[in-house]
Amino acid sequence: MPVIDRIKDFQNDLVAIRRDIHAHPEIGFEETRTSAIVADLLETWGITVHRGVGGTGVVGELRGNHNSNKRIGLRADMDALPILETTGLPYASTVPGKMHACGHDGHTTMLLGAARYLAETRNFAGTAVFVFQPAEEGLGGARAMIKDNLFTRFPCDEIYGLHNSPNGKPGRIAVFPGLLVAVHRPR
Repeated sequence: MPVIDRIKDFQNDLVAIRRDIHAHPEIGFEETRTSAIVADLLETWGITVHRGVGGTGVVGELRGNHNSNKRIGLRADMDALPILETTGLPYASTVPGKMHACGHDGHTTMLLGAARYLAETRNFAGTAVFVFQPAEEGLGGARAMIKDNLFTRFPCDEIYGLHNSPNGKPGRIAVFPGLLVAVHRPR
C-alpha cells in the first residue's frame, strides 16, 4: 500500500509523537498527559474536541468538504501496561513499572496521523469522529465512554479500529468483515 505523499511529509512529526508517548506511558484512566497531547493536537488542526469522555477519553469531530449526513468513527486506545521496560531504546519508558508493550502509543499516533491528514484535506463526505479510548487493558475504558453517552453525544453510522501486528508483514493491512475480537457480555 503506497504512503500518501502528504502523510510522508509529516512522518517525522508522527515518529516524534509516538516516541514521546512511549517514553511517558500512563496506565488505564491515568492518561491525563496523553489525552492532553491528543486534544491539543486535534485543536491545533481545527478539529472540534471533547475532553474527559469516560474519564480520560478524547473525542474529535471533523466535517468533510463533501455533503453527507454520514458519521464514521475511527477509534484508538491510549493506555499502557504495568510492565517494566528493559528495551534500552532511546525513547524507552521514563516511568518505572509502566510501558507501552501492546502498541497503544502506535495506535494513538496512527489515529492522530489520520486526523491531521483529514483535517488538512477535508476531502471526504460527512463527519469523521475520532475516538481516543482510555483504559482498554481490562479496566473498562470503552464501557466508561459508553456510560458517558459516547454514541448518544457522538453518533456513528460505522466505527473502525485497528490493532498493530508486530509479526505481520510491513506495509500490509489485514481486514476482516464483521466483529473481530469483540466481546459482548450480557448483563
